[in-house]
Amino acid sequence: MSKIIHILGTEIIPGSSHKLSIDFAKLYTRTKIEVPVIIERAKGDGPTLLLCAGIHGDEVNGVEIVRQIISQKINKPKRGMIICIPLINVFGFLNGTRAFPDGRDLNRAFPGSKSGSLAGRFAHHLMNEIVPHADYILDFHTGGAQRFNITQLRISHEEETLALAKKLNIPFILFSNQRKETFRESCVKLGIKVILFEGGKSLFLNKLVTKKGIEAASNLIHALNLASHSKDSEVTPTLIAKNKWVRASKSGMFRSYARNGSKISKGEILGTISDPFGQFEIKVKASQNGHLICINHFPLVNQGDAIFNIGIEHQE
Repeated sequence: MSKIIHILGTEIIPGSSHKLSIDFAKLYTRTKIEVPVIIERAKGDGPTLLLCAGIHGDEVNGVEIVRQIISQKINKPKRGMIICIPLINVFGFLNGTRAFPDGRDLNRAFPGSKSGSLAGRFAHHLMNEIVPHADYILDFHTGGAQRFNITQLRISHEEETLALAKKLNIPFILFSNQRKETFRESCVKLGIKVILFEGGKSLFLNKLVTKKGIEAASNLIHALNLASHSKDSEVTPTLIAKNKWVRASKSGMFRSYARNGSKISKGEILGTISDPFGQFEIKVKASQNGHLICINHFPLVNQGDAIFNIGIEHQE
C-alpha cells in the first residue's frame, strides 16, 4: 500500500498532480511572496526527486531549465514522485538581484530557524515542508557577477552520488566541499543525495547550458528509474579534485583569449589586461595545468578580481 504524503497541507495521492505555493513570507506592503511548487506523483511507488532553481534570484538560467522540464512534461514520473520548484527566490528574481528581501544570501541561511531573519525563516520552512520528502535533489545554479561557468556538476566525496553524477552526461564533475549554512550542506546532513548543476552566468540565458541542464535532469530521472528517457551518446566526465582562480594583477580592460572548458598548460596566455589610454598591456598566464571551468565575462576588472578558474584533475 502506498504511503500517505502531505505537502504544504495537501494530501498527495498516487497518480495526482498539484501546483501548490510556499506563501508564508510577506513584503512591507503585506503582499505575499508566493513560491510555486509543482508536484507529480505516479501511481507506482518509488523515490522522490526534487528539481529546484533560483535560490539566487539573478541565476535565471536554472529557472529556464526547470521551466522547460515542466513544459516538456519531463517531470511526469512512471513511478515515485518528482517535485519541481523552478524559482525559490521570487523576490530576487523580480528585482534582478542575488539576495532575499532582507538583503541576505538565502544560500547562507540554511537550515534556518523559526525566529531568525526572513531568509532564515524561509529556509526553515523549505527544509521542513518540502525537503524531508526528497531522496535526491538536483539544484540548478549559474556563475555570479558575470562569471560564466562551463556546464559542470558539483558533489560531495560520496560514492553513490558520484555514480549518479557520471550518468548525467555532463563534461565536468567537481568534488566540492560543502559550505556551512548552504542548502546543499543542510540536505546532505539529512541523508539526501544532492547534485549541484552549474552553468552559464547571472542574468543571462544560454541555449547550450539550458539544453545540457534538461539533459542532466532527464538522465537522472532515467537513472533513478522514475521514467524512461532516451539518452544521447555518453560523455566520460573529467573529475576535478580542486580549483584555483587566476586573479587580475592590475586594474584595467580585460580580454579573454581562452576557450571555456579547454585544457590548458602552465604559462599559457589566457588573455590580456590594459589601461584605456594605451600606456600598458599585460598578459594573463595560466598559473598551472588544468581545465578552464569558468571565465569572467566582464570587460573591466580591478586588481585582485577573479578572472579565470582552473580545475585540477582528480588523480585516482
